[in-house]
Amino acid sequence: MEINNYIEIQGTVVSNFEFSHEVFGEKFYTFMLSTKRNSDIEDVLPAMVSERLLDVKVDLTDTKIAFIGQVRTYNQYKEGKSRLLVSIFMLDIIDLREKDFNNVEVTGYICKLPVYRKTPLGREIADLLLAVNRPYKKTDYIPCITWGRNARYSEGLVVGDCIKIIGRLQSREYAKNEEVKVAYELSVSKLTEAKQD
Repeated sequence: MEINNYIEIQGTVVSNFEFSHEVFGEKFYTFMLSTKRNSDIEDVLPAMVSERLLDVKVDLTDTKIAFIGQVRTYNQYKEGKSRLLVSIFMLDIIDLREKDFNNVEVTGYICKLPVYRKTPLGREIADLLLAVNRPYKKTDYIPCITWGRNARYSEGLVVGDCIKIIGRLQSREYAKNEEVKVAYELSVSKLTEAKQD
């Protein structure tokens, strides 16, 4: 089976484990993970883990952890509105390294026309929404952001194009209706055409 959604990440647990849901007797919990970029900017990202992989009864706040997993998404319906939630689904624990890392590799299909624009300082930027298939007819819709040459390339993509993206998962605060919100997106460092299944 080809792996089309992979994240390898290390950071610090910055919240308690909260029960999320149960599937066939297996309980899943959410927590927040802080990981530093090379620029020392801190991304605080939502993650999910099975009670079978990690002892969720132990307080691991301020503990370093490294694991592999997948970027997962789902819709949350609240007050008649739908919001796309992004999180990291933890699959296996790996050995700690000296510095934090955050490496994502996904292959999927453009499911919405890319939005290309320039910042007030003239920096090129493009937003993508990538549909990444999972087994059992499920799909994750991963928001991506590209810069410079990758943004120019993205402008020519159309719905249905299959691409491979390498980058990192990041958090970004923004203001909407005088309220500060957090967006989670895949910041693209490399983008190439991929073979369709």
